Amino acid sequence: MMSSDYPRFLSDDLPERSASDCLFHLIPCPLERSVSYGEGTSAGPRAILEASGQLEAYLEDGVPGDAGIHTAAAIDCSSDDVAGILSALGRRVVDLVAANHIPLTLGGEHALSSGPIAALHRAGIDFGVVQFDAHADLRDAYEGNRHSHASVMRRVTDLGVPLFQFGVRSLCGEEIQARMDNNVGSIDARQLMTGATFSDLLPASFPKNIYLTFDIDVFDASLMPATGTPEPGGLFWYDVVRVLEDVVRHRRVIAGDLVELAPLANFHGPSFTAAKAAYQIIRVAQR
Repeated sequence: MMSSDYPRFLSDDLPERSASDCLFHLIPCPLERSVSYGEGTSAGPRAILEASGQLEAYLEDGVPGDAGIHTAAAIDCSSDDVAGILSALGRRVVDLVAANHIPLTLGGEHALSSGPIAALHRAGIDFGVVQFDAHADLRDAYEGNRHSHASVMRRVTDLGVPLFQFGVRSLCGEEIQARMDNNVGSIDARQLMTGATFSDLLPASFPKNIYLTFDIDVFDASLMPATGTPEPGGLFWYDVVRVLEDVVRHRRVIAGDLVELAPLANFHGPSFTAAKAAYQIIRVAQR
């Protein structure tokens, strides 16, 4: 059942189907607690779902929505109990994965990723995390908060879950060391934009099951200004599409999230781009 507060994804083009008949389940999670520069990520899920109404159902080579897209009830983020919010999201994701659905959480700030990732790890599922992001998010703590959006991938490495990063172009000395200490793989934005070939970007040893976390600031700031920490030098639309296609070629997406949209009033382009990015993830994750 969908929350009445949120529109259904691609509601103008896709007929409503029962949740059990849909491969993809979109979970709005308007979490915003640790943002450290620009604000507004709590409005991200609604903006993505509203913008999706303007998408065409046909994308690239077919209609990804034919696999079924269910817009689920939103996670209640009104409590001050962030751990409880993350736990509720994690339980929802694990239950959907167990039922052979593919949950995609719509954020909200990036800190929310730790809920599903930790829950999947506790469930004994073998998987790796593939991160699209302008930032490494590998600080042990940021502004004294170990559960900050800037520390979310450090919590992944704490679990021993394999991590591979694409598109990073802003990181500190602590994060460079954390990459080395935790064997974090990476192909940063400069490499992707100045000659890296789009073939077998993930190492053969990386797990076959992946959790895909997509921070929309992986896009260049000129394409995606509607985020709390926009960065120049990022990826553009077809760069992202090519990397996504390569990443999933020999992998199975079991769950994921799209986070950090902070919509701008009277500027629809970024919200539309984020909605189309979510639909592109749905396209490449088809089974």
